[in-house]
Amino acid sequence: MRSFCLGCGNSLAEGERFCGACGRDSQAGPGVAPVDPQVAFGLPPETSGKAIFSLICGILFVILPLSIVAVIFGYIALSEIRKSPGRLKGRGLAITGIVLGYVGVVFIVAFFGLGFYGVWKTEKEFNNAAAGSGKGSVVSSMRSVNMAEIAYVQAHREAGYTCALSELAENWGARSLASGRSNGYIFELKNCTSEKPDGPISKYQLLVYPAQPGSAAARTYCTDQSDIIRVLQSGNPNDCFTVGTELSTKEINNS
Repeated sequence: MRSFCLGCGNSLAEGERFCGACGRDSQAGPGVAPVDPQVAFGLPPETSGKAIFSLICGILFVILPLSIVAVIFGYIALSEIRKSPGRLKGRGLAITGIVLGYVGVVFIVAFFGLGFYGVWKTEKEFNNAAAGSGKGSVVSSMRSVNMAEIAYVQAHREAGYTCALSELAENWGARSLASGRSNGYIFELKNCTSEKPDGPISKYQLLVYPAQPGSAAARTYCTDQSDIIRVLQSGNPNDCFTVGTELSTKEINNS
C-alpha cells in the first residue's frame, strides 16, 4: 500500500521510510504540517502564474517598470513555490524572470546614464567653445579699438584720444562697435584725461564686460593707451584695471 510524504506529498513505496524528494522521515511524530490534498492524491503540480508573469516582464526588460515588476514577481513566485509542498512549479521561470529583470534595470540605467553624460559633455564642450570664441572676439575687438585710438590721435594731435566709440567707428576701423555692444559684451570708453589743463587727452580706459552678468562667460576685459589687455575672471568690472591678469602676447595673438 502506497503512502504519501507528510512534508511534500511525494508518493512513497511500501516500506519506504524516507522521502526521496525532500528526505523527510515518514515515521516522524505528530505535529507535522498538513499535506496539500492536491499533492497527496497525486495530481500534477501547477506552474506558478507569478513565475510566468515574471518571465514575460523579464523578456520585455527594455521597459523599466516591467523590469522591476519581473524582479518582484520572480521573488514572490520563488517564495510561494518553496512554501508549497510540491503543488507549484516554475522555479526556473521565476529565476529567469529575475535575471532578465536585473539585466533590464542595468541596461536602462546605463542607457540613460550614457545619454545624460553625452548631453552634459556636449553642453560643456559647447559652452567651452562659446567661451573661447567669445574671448577671441572680445580681445580682437579691443585691439581694433586701441589701433583706432592710435590712428585717431595721430590725426587729432590737438585733441588727443577720443572717449566716443562712435567717432572711432566712422573712420578708424571700429565700425562694428558703434553701438558699444559686440559678442554679448558692452564696450565702454571712460576716464579720458589729459596731463595738462585743457591739453590733449593722453589717457583713456576701455572696459569690456558682459551684457548679462552671471552668464557662463562672465569675464571682464580692460585695456588703456598702453595697449596692455587684462582679464578679470569675476568680481566688480571696475577692478579689472587694478587686479586684472595681463594677457600674454601669445594669448593675444592666438585670439
